[in-house]
Amino acid sequence: MTAPTTRERVSQRVPLWRDVIVLKWVTQVFLLVMVLGAMFFLASQAGDNLRARNISTEFDFLHEPVMIQISEGIDTHPDTGARALWSAMVNTLRISGAGIIFATVLGVVVGLARLSDNWLVRRIGTMWVEFFRNVPLLVQMIFMFSFLTTLPRVGLDSGPINGWLHISNKGISMPRVFMADGFYQWAVVVLIGAVAAHYVRRRRQRIQDETGANTSPILWALGTVALFGLVGLFVHPAFSWLGPVFGAIAELFDSLPTAAPQVLFSAAAIGVATTWIRRFLSARRSAIGHLLLSDDDWFRMVFAALTSLVVVLLVVRWSGLSAWTLDSSRDLFEVLEAKFEVDGAARPFDAMRPDIVQKSRFPNYGTNGLTMSIGFASVFFAVVFYTSAFIGENVRGGILAVPKGQTEAAKAVGLKRGQVLRHVVLPQAIRVIMPPTGNQYLNLLKNTSLAIAVGYSDIVQVGTTVFNQTGMTLPVVSIWMLFYLSCSLTISVVVNWFNVRMRLVER
Repeated sequence: MTAPTTRERVSQRVPLWRDVIVLKWVTQVFLLVMVLGAMFFLASQAGDNLRARNISTEFDFLHEPVMIQISEGIDTHPDTGARALWSAMVNTLRISGAGIIFATVLGVVVGLARLSDNWLVRRIGTMWVEFFRNVPLLVQMIFMFSFLTTLPRVGLDSGPINGWLHISNKGISMPRVFMADGFYQWAVVVLIGAVAAHYVRRRRQRIQDETGANTSPILWALGTVALFGLVGLFVHPAFSWLGPVFGAIAELFDSLPTAAPQVLFSAAAIGVATTWIRRFLSARRSAIGHLLLSDDDWFRMVFAALTSLVVVLLVVRWSGLSAWTLDSSRDLFEVLEAKFEVDGAARPFDAMRPDIVQKSRFPNYGTNGLTMSIGFASVFFAVVFYTSAFIGENVRGGILAVPKGQTEAAKAVGLKRGQVLRHVVLPQAIRVIMPPTGNQYLNLLKNTSLAIAVGYSDIVQVGTTVFNQTGMTLPVVSIWMLFYLSCSLTISVVVNWFNVRMRLVER
């Protein structure tokens, strides 16, 4: 039997209308066009309806003056809408960041308490979880606010520890440690120490893997950073020369044309897409050099190319982005220049005790101490207690998920209970604990939007005031959505990165 000729093979080729690959691509392109067309139609219809009702969707109000007074934050008298929303964002990040840290610590304690052999400790942990988990967060927040407002008034000699800790119906004031003029030079020394600590940890870890001896790589790394930080308290003025360097960089950004960022961003987008496609093709190449590409592989490469093209079009069409990039970069390096050009005797840190001043009839907290207002304290304690109950259950479930034989084996080799928990149980339980705990971090972030109920100036409360004054409801709500989306995605990226680092490595 003779092999078919080229003409016969061509005649036996499947027609295009029956080719599976062609049909898949035609279907995907058709659906993509339909989805984009539907989105464009809905957007145009929404725009027409908004214009017919004289509802503006412009963001000009961000640069216009607003008559808003914020109760607390980096700017209590903002001059523009953008500044007001930025101050509110910082307030939200303050309470969310502190809440995540304290809720995690408290949740671990509660979870361990629920597994304690002590009857009283175990019951206290159970009561904590059952109470704070089953009472609505808003109710807890209002209760905290009502309780704190019933505290005694501020007095010139009030306590409980006069000059160190003041608790009253105005909030809680305590000593604060803050960054002084020499902090940025000191931070450079610590950054160098962090790089050195990375190599120290790797070396200690390698020795431990080779010999089996406990070399404490984490403790050595932390000790290296601490040593550099201690030395930096005395040698940090040596890095003041960075001030003129940052000043020269600021002048460079000031002299660049507006088209420079457009060219840079476009080249970066094309370069990233090209590099990714080349590496993707290299990974799909077989040992004999043949490319083995599926339909999904082709789609991913086309999507990468189209994404880079969209970025280039946005950068070219939106010239304001380039101007904003140049201005922001120049301002950043000017700030760094001012931070590094300070007196060599400046300290990295300073501290102040809380004070009470009386500028009018009633005394109030001064600006020296770290003060938690009633609104901040109400939201903070409520979200911390509420979230810690859920994290405690995650910790308890993660520990119980570790096979009992692991604990028995650890005790058999002479490890104490604390060592068993630290070296055997928790490293395995953390893989079960982190995914649901990451969800609780997201819930804590979004639950802070209830702060409007107790008058705390978060992004929702300030944003409500802004759109009540300007009438720009849709732009403000869109800023809310983008802010919470960005924060949630950031938390998810960090938690997922931690999960990847903690996963089991199989042979």
